[in-house]
Amino acid sequence: MSMFWRRPQNHPENDAAARDSKVRELREGLGPLSGRSLKFCTDACLRRYLEARNWNVDKAHKMLEETLKWRSTFEPEEIRWHEVALEGETGKVSKANFHDRLGRTVLIMRPGKQNSASPEGNIRHLVYLMENAILNLPEGQEQMSWLIDFNGWSLNTNIPIKTARDIIYILQNHYPERLAIVVLYSPPRIFEAFWKVQPLIL
Repeated sequence: MSMFWRRPQNHPENDAAARDSKVRELREGLGPLSGRSLKFCTDACLRRYLEARNWNVDKAHKMLEETLKWRSTFEPEEIRWHEVALEGETGKVSKANFHDRLGRTVLIMRPGKQNSASPEGNIRHLVYLMENAILNLPEGQEQMSWLIDFNGWSLNTNIPIKTARDIIYILQNHYPERLAIVVLYSPPRIFEAFWKVQPLIL
């Protein structure tokens, strides 16, 4: 059995000129940028943060500032494979060697192959793969797809709740509008009700 979830598309600002104006307003609010912050804050990036906050410039500004602070301390660009290779030994999260029908990068998650209880290790491993997936997105494509294969999953293979919360927080707040579609393959029944009530929004 498979389940699907697509990111709802909300466009309160339907006028292209109005959206462009808000992008310019957000950029002006950020002030002068340099180095990695300048490279990170493309117009497409600013649009994702505005979309995530329903085109409210002040809220998008606050969200983006928090991300820039997080990236300056966490340094996701500096994570190298050898640092997270142990976490990836079982293939619990990997980038697929194929794209979806729209050419988007696909991340495959296999929670049944969880092999570590290290909060930092799990988070750094996923962040490394997110950054790598983003780098491999086709030109003009901002979103990716996830395939979550629950074969072999049990409560014994689940990551600690706090780690899961930290991961969700990072994905929601620092990778907004990156998720286009999620496919749940063979999900436990408990996930059916949860998915209807509280979808993961990225």
